[in-house]
Amino acid sequence: MATPTVSSVLLHRVFSAGRLALGLLGAGGLAGANLPGAELRVGRARVVITPPVGSVMGNSYGITVATGVTSNIHAKAVVFETADGKAALVACDLISLHTPIVARARALIAEKTGVPPDRVILAATHCHAGPQTHPLLFSLAGGAAQKLSEAYVEKLPGLIAESVRLAEADLQPAKIFAGSGSEDSISFNRRFLLRDGTVRMNPGQNPDKVRPMGPIDPQVGVVYIESADGKPLVTVVNFALHVAVVGGSQISSDYPHTLAETLGRVKGDAMLTVFLNGMSGNINHVNAYVSSRLRAEAEAARIGTILAAAVLKTYPNLRPVEATRLRAVSRSVRVPVLPAPTPSRLAEARATLRRHGKGATFAEVIRAWRDIDLAQYGADGTWNSEVQAIVFGRDLALVGYPGDSFVELGLAMKQNSPFGLTFVSEQSGNGAISYIPNEKAFPEGSYEVDSARVAPGGGEVLANAAIRLLTELFPRP
Repeated sequence: MATPTVSSVLLHRVFSAGRLALGLLGAGGLAGANLPGAELRVGRARVVITPPVGSVMGNSYGITVATGVTSNIHAKAVVFETADGKAALVACDLISLHTPIVARARALIAEKTGVPPDRVILAATHCHAGPQTHPLLFSLAGGAAQKLSEAYVEKLPGLIAESVRLAEADLQPAKIFAGSGSEDSISFNRRFLLRDGTVRMNPGQNPDKVRPMGPIDPQVGVVYIESADGKPLVTVVNFALHVAVVGGSQISSDYPHTLAETLGRVKGDAMLTVFLNGMSGNINHVNAYVSSRLRAEAEAARIGTILAAAVLKTYPNLRPVEATRLRAVSRSVRVPVLPAPTPSRLAEARATLRRHGKGATFAEVIRAWRDIDLAQYGADGTWNSEVQAIVFGRDLALVGYPGDSFVELGLAMKQNSPFGLTFVSEQSGNGAISYIPNEKAFPEGSYEVDSARVAPGGGEVLANAAIRLLTELFPRP
């Protein structure tokens, strides 16, 4: 973008080919889209949220100290306004949004802008090569790294709120389009059935692997917004793939960086590209049937280029979105979780975390953190979570869903939504809740299930709540 901290956007477009016929639209159809007098305004902005070198990285349960930066990370905000009011979508290049960060960011958004906090979807891209934001982990690094991370987390909510403030200041008449493409060569279900009946994540070249235990979601969701005179403002891209390609100790926004750079070269630097990670808790980039592949930044660049190509192929097929009716809702959901630990088990968990990086196994660490979270947030057997939606007429729904969620749950929401197009963003809502497997996965076990706080069926509780919300928001004839 020409100005690093400010920019504008809008969304729109329908499915491609077969889905286009689906009347996106019911009674007013496309004929009423973007009518003068029922104006849609969109504003966009991005704010750099790159942590300092020397702070703690956010790799899964990570306590790696950052040694450099290969690409900046951002909070990217899009504010929408119609006669129905304002709503905002904010995507942050973070592994997750810890509950205290969400609470403070929402309070500051309410203080600094005219966007009600319950009409804001705050999403993390699940970027593993960004900062660690959970005090339980960066405190383990200690010393200067801990102090840098504490100072960073202290100012992070203000930076997120600033992105919304700048986007609101950028509001302008806009047109929105939406549609979807397909890309099935860069994402893989990482849970495999082995010949002995067990399930393993990323089995590599294990000769005993039988098949993946679930599907992928190849849909590439695209929302494109342009100004009243046709200038590109925003492209929102929704795709289900773990943002965990780049490892090591360098801060990076991973493959969404190449995605944004490539689309910017085509549409211009003034366009903001916003990446929303789909439901990818059991989806990553590792092809278990190929023994050699690119690694780190090279592989991220390859994946980002292929994803950008899918978006570029989709642009010509986008369709206008009837955006004169805008609704945004956040709904609290009490999610059933595993039993809280006993006092002795909680003490053991805290002792285990103190040994993280000093002899505790990875399996011990993930279970210890799970127990500590359950003691803090799930003591009564439920976790106070939420689902969210921003919807435009009958054409387009953007769903915010919490946690690192299994792809089957996202597919269920899309298939049961009454809207012409529904795009789902994981790692959204009022705080991190770790992995959310579907109920089928719990007897299978393996890493994601061991990490989960939710009880079997908890993911379906959330998915059904989102489907009910979409059904209520859909404007019937």
